[in-house]
Amino acid sequence: MDLCETSLSRRAVLGTSGALFAWAFMPRFAFAAGGRDARFVCIVLRGALDGLATVAPVGDPAYAGLHGDLALSLDGEIPALPLDGFFALHPSMPNFARLYKAGQASVVHAAATGYRERSHFDGQDVLESGQPAPGRTETGWLNRFLAGLPAGERVASAGALGVGPVAPLVVRGPAPVLGWSPAVLPPAGDDLADRLVALYAERDPALHRMLIEGLKTEDLIAMNGPAIRREGGPADPKGMSRTALGAARLLAQDDGPRIAGLAFEGWDTHANEGGVKGQLANRLRGLDDAIGVFAGTLGPKWRDTAVMVVTEFGRTAAINGTRGTDHGTGTVVLLAGGAIRGGRVIADWPGLSDAALLDGRDLRPTTDVRAVAKGILADLFGAPAGYLAREVFPDTAGLSPLRDLVA
Repeated sequence: MDLCETSLSRRAVLGTSGALFAWAFMPRFAFAAGGRDARFVCIVLRGALDGLATVAPVGDPAYAGLHGDLALSLDGEIPALPLDGFFALHPSMPNFARLYKAGQASVVHAAATGYRERSHFDGQDVLESGQPAPGRTETGWLNRFLAGLPAGERVASAGALGVGPVAPLVVRGPAPVLGWSPAVLPPAGDDLADRLVALYAERDPALHRMLIEGLKTEDLIAMNGPAIRREGGPADPKGMSRTALGAARLLAQDDGPRIAGLAFEGWDTHANEGGVKGQLANRLRGLDDAIGVFAGTLGPKWRDTAVMVVTEFGRTAAINGTRGTDHGTGTVVLLAGGAIRGGRVIADWPGLSDAALLDGRDLRPTTDVRAVAKGILADLFGAPAGYLAREVFPDTAGLSPLRDLVA
């Protein structure tokens, strides 16, 4: 249950404080590429996003037949939002469409990790660990990126932000992680935090220090707006924007973290997925609101920010008998931010014909998600390709960073 009105759970306080006290021993990071004070946000969508429904290949002659009455169209009562002459965006994502037109958002389509099975747990492990197979490590690629950097300044000294009751795997590891989670229960009384601080000062000095650091984190979040205390967590579409708001307020601080990992649940749409309306549309609206919150809350920091939205794998090209889609392979990576070279759908499109589908059922991936992440880290922070292939994404020397993603 919640410790206090500040919305920090005991688990979150424990996870936060140990990291905070380790910051003094953390190596500092060199200047970001081009001297910019960059921010990077990785949003993981757990459950496998239907990339063909999010960014629809309306120009592919096989698409409408495969996706049936869930398929997007440029016509109708609620038309899809055109991106170029071939792809269209789900109408629940007007913020992303606006950023795309402004040159601050792009799509990488037909993307996947190197994982080719269809287990959520193993797929998420590979996606967030950055390893070529599941079960090889308990550290995430973003944390290893920070932990192994040479002495310098800014990024590593500020650590990573892990959002949620438990920090997502992508940011877990030896480098310090500042943990924060929005409240999902009604707030406690106004004096509870003070009473707990006084109690732990006498009974448990270690937890007292942890609680103090947690309260400082909440104070930072509240500096530019009211505290985030409403019900609804990151699995709730409305909770996505509230979660993003807290994360963005921390990232906006001059002395705050530069890197953040968030995870939004609930993207497993086996049944009643919905087309322009329904389950998936509601979740995409929540994701779109979250992206809009980052753009609006980061202020001038947005100019040097990159947001990458990833998922463990895609879904089948054809809908199933329960008006949903099953576990697939190829999907999309969404990129947004003032640092993104936007207004593009980047795709070596494989097609959706029977012969083109992977195993006769999935969008065949032609771009590796790790190449996208490498490209962002290389262009945004100046990370060398050899370091990325050795420490961040092991055994990927033959996988070059996807360049020109950052403006």
